[in-house]
Amino acid sequence: MRFYRYHAIGNDYIVIRESELPGPLTPAQTRRICHRNYGVGSDGILLDKDASGEDGFALRIYNPDGSESEKSGNGLRIFARYLWDGKRVGGEPFAVATPGGTVSCRVSERGRSVTVDMGALTFDSARIPVAGPQREVLRERVTIGGVDLEYSCASIGNPHCVILREALSEDETRALGAQVEVEPRFPNRTNVQFMRVLDRANIEIQIWERGAGFTLASGSSSSAAAGVAHRLGLCDRDITVHMPGGEIRIELDASFQVRMTGPVTHIADGEIDPECLEGAT
Repeated sequence: MRFYRYHAIGNDYIVIRESELPGPLTPAQTRRICHRNYGVGSDGILLDKDASGEDGFALRIYNPDGSESEKSGNGLRIFARYLWDGKRVGGEPFAVATPGGTVSCRVSERGRSVTVDMGALTFDSARIPVAGPQREVLRERVTIGGVDLEYSCASIGNPHCVILREALSEDETRALGAQVEVEPRFPNRTNVQFMRVLDRANIEIQIWERGAGFTLASGSSSSAAAGVAHRLGLCDRDITVHMPGGEIRIELDASFQVRMTGPVTHIADGEIDPECLEGAT
């Protein structure tokens, strides 16, 4: 079973073609493959559904804990680069279908940069989802681990909770992010971003990713955080998102449609030996 390994500013994924799997990919196999000691090691698996045609390509995204993600911005950029490397696409825009919606991708700079039209952000509690009466989830409060936090929520096909902070700390992101992810008000769990606004065109975030934990970068997290910053009147529509792994550019239109641009790096290709998956059923 061949794999193709890439990272998008430190957020690393491996791509596997569904046609090369001996059977359906199980949660136990996903956990084994993503394990950094017992498997290949990655922040997730991008499963190429081998479908292409007028509706474009199809992608499924799996987290290291075996769960499935609806959408991943960095994963989509990596998948687009993988298709470009395989000469299945050129420099023209093409569609990729995910469980969180279909997006348009375009590869440039000889594969080094990918732009994804991620779709529209929503702040509607029923669509994110967030428990309670239907509303836009903006500037609400929750106490986690004895710390009072102000948060806003958004979805771009997957759920996000953006927490405003005056300073960011990896220790706090790890400690509080793990608790916010599973807070009962988030019925599908949530991705968590701790955000500091730098100026009208720049924000800094640290990320606790649902099903993956502390993550160096995230495209959907960047989209959600930038959207919240603009919705709260803290930033304009063209925002650079700074993360531990690097930077992503987010452009928002008046209806909160998101265009994301960021780099992708090819790491390696290889084969997973069947022995690696013994006992993982």
